[in-house]
This record gives sequence, C-alpha cells and structure tokens, in this order.
Amino acid sequence: MTSRYDVDPLTGFMPRQPPLSSLPASWDAWETVFRRAVDLKLTPGDASNISEADKTRSADWREELRKMPVISSAGLEASSELLQRAHLVLACMLAFYVQTIPPNASISIPACLSIPLLRVSNALDMPPILTYADTVLYNWFQPPTAAAHDPPEIPTLKERPLFTGTKDEEAFYVGAGRIELRGGEALHLICRIMDDMEIGDEDAVTRISSGLRTMAIIIDELRQYLLGILDGCDAEGYYHVVRPWFRGEDSDPLKRKWVFEGLEDEPDLEDPTELSGPSAGQSSVIHVLDAFLGVATRSPSNGKPSFMSRMRKYMPAKHRAFLDLLATHPHPLRDFVQNSTSQELHDAFDASVQALKVFRDSHLIIVATYIIGPARRAEKKASIVLLQAEQTPRPLLGTGGSELMSFLKELRAITANTLLKTVPRLSTA
Repeated sequence: MTSRYDVDPLTGFMPRQPPLSSLPASWDAWETVFRRAVDLKLTPGDASNISEADKTRSADWREELRKMPVISSAGLEASSELLQRAHLVLACMLAFYVQTIPPNASISIPACLSIPLLRVSNALDMPPILTYADTVLYNWFQPPTAAAHDPPEIPTLKERPLFTGTKDEEAFYVGAGRIELRGGEALHLICRIMDDMEIGDEDAVTRISSGLRTMAIIIDELRQYLLGILDGCDAEGYYHVVRPWFRGEDSDPLKRKWVFEGLEDEPDLEDPTELSGPSAGQSSVIHVLDAFLGVATRSPSNGKPSFMSRMRKYMPAKHRAFLDLLATHPHPLRDFVQNSTSQELHDAFDASVQALKVFRDSHLIIVATYIIGPARRAEKKASIVLLQAEQTPRPLLGTGGSELMSFLKELRAITANTLLKTVPRLSTA
C-alpha cells in the first residue's frame, strides 16, 4: 500500500519524512526569487489598501522574475521529493506573479516560469497551480526538538507560511495538516475493513463493526482539529491577507485568462485547462471517507463533472489511484452493511456517517467565519474591487471556484441521506 498508493500505514497521505525545504544548487534561482517575494511581503494587486510603494515593489519583483533564464527541470525526476518541492516553489511564484498584477492588466506568465512549471506538473500529473497538497502535504516540518519523532506527532506539527509570514496563514495549514496526519489511522482502518469484507463471516462482521465505531471517533477528532483553526487564525487577517494568494483563474472577478508564454516553442506542452486555487475539496482523506462510506457526490445536470470529482485532478496521482480503488471495489461497504442482518453493524456504519455529517456542519462554521462573514463586512463597506467593478454582489466563491454555501449545504445533505436509518430525507436545496 505504501509504494503503490503513497499511503503510509501511520501517517496516511502525509509523507512520513519531512518534505524538502529547498532544492539543490541547480535550481537556486527559483528558490532565491521565491524567498525574495516572501521577504518583500508583496501585496495583491487588487488590495483595497495597496500603496504606490507596494505597486512598485511588486512590479520590480515581477521584472526580476521575468529576467530569469528558462532553467531546465531535467534531473528533478530523480525523486518525487524533488518534484514536489519544485512544484511548491514554482506554483507559489506563479501565485505571487499573477496576484500582484494590477486588476486592469492582462495576465501573461513568462516562459522562465511557465515552461518549468508545466514540465514539473506533467511529471507529477498535477495541474500547474498551487494545490492543497503543496500547502499542507509538502510543506510540513517539526521543530528541532521534535525531529527524532517517527512518525511525526500532531502536537508538534508545523507548516511554513508561504506568502505572508503570518500566524494566520500558518494556523490554517497546521489545522489541515493535523487532519491529514490523524486521518492516517482512518486509512489503515479502511484497508482492514476491506479485508474483513472479503472474509465476511460472523467474526469479520464483529471486527468491521468495531472498526466503524473507531472510525466515527477518528472523524470526530478530525472535526475537532478543523475547529481548532478558530483558536489560531484571525478571520479578517485570513480573508484579506492570506486568501487572495489562493485564487485561481476561475476565481478572478474579471475573468481574465492566464496566458502561459513560450508554449509555441514547446510542442509537447499544452495550455493548462485546470487552474483552480487550493481548496479543502482537494483533501484526499476526505474524499476517501466519502468513497468508503458511499457518500455519492453527484454530477450537475449539465453533464459537467461535479466540483468534488474535478478537485480530484488536483491531488497527487497515487492518491487518486487509491480513490479509484475504493470507487471500483466490487463490494461497496454500504451494500455490504445493508445486506447484513447485524444491527450492530448497521448502527456502527450510521455512527461513522453521522460523524462525517457533523464534520461537515463544522466545515460550514469555518466557511462562515473565514469567508462569508468577512466578505459580507467588506461588501458593506464597499471596499473590495469586486463590488467597485460590478456594483452588485456576486455569489461567494471558494478558491476552487465553487459557490460555497450552496455547495457545502448540498454535500452535507447528501452525507446525511447516506444514513441507513429511516429518517426524513434532507433537502439538497
């Protein structure tokens, strides 16, 4: 399981060893320009409080980047760790470059950035943009006093701020990192339960019931880690200072196209079609829980992929393969439970599904606190570029481009309707 799906029996989708904190000397130029952007404390180009000095600082940094040569990515394929670090650095540079451009200017990404980013992304089979995996899975570390711990311990898990250097940014990543790390036991349980489903005798059913009870406890702990973000991350600071760096092409209020320069000279590279920002919807562990428990994320009636299925494209390739394994399993857990006469098994299954539903209740609290509330306060003050440009409010979008509250409420209703007990069906409206 570890090598085939990149799933560690103890840490799950989190790498068991700390990711690289820098690239080898051949790619020093990328690290230097990236770290300079962080040190300069650049400001998004559409920030309401941007000064002329901010604009000049950003323009100078973009010019510095444009002067870089096109550095070959050859050699990074030697290890997945190198590719992951390269993707993080290049994707952060892309975010700095795009988001500091003035809102009335077109977006054209120089070849010195676009070409290596596309090549690294192709090697990883991931989109050429910052992802949840970059900010959480490939960004964690532990302080020197905790370095000897293997696997890493949740209380000492740290994540590096990638854009702002703020505690708010760090706290948001740490909350997600703790969820991923604790989710490792859930993945291990899933594999054990799948093995017991193949056996299917009375003892196996007893073990499955016990495993699902434990699963419910773990999911509740994930919920607590999610709500723990409230203690370390200021809502206004996150919304106005951190979150703008996460916007993708589909979250641009002016619908500007991101042009990747240099592709005419690289016939093996294609213009990217997936450019959504990092989102909790890209968390592999939450997708696994949905797939395992039989929570069906529906496709819209227009025939396009659902938001959740589209977000799978932003996950590491091996994690997607693990999800595919669950999705194509010949004996889905929910069917197995329904066909069993064990009331204990039915109750244990519903306990896990209910825990996931309550997790989604808490996710709505986080979204209301960090996105809906600050956005409405900003609208009231008429101080954001969106309202200045359009004069009318738009639906609130997630960094993945989804209409947040309607999508999350629908997902919560679908989760609740996965319960086996005969209860009033929740509307997804």
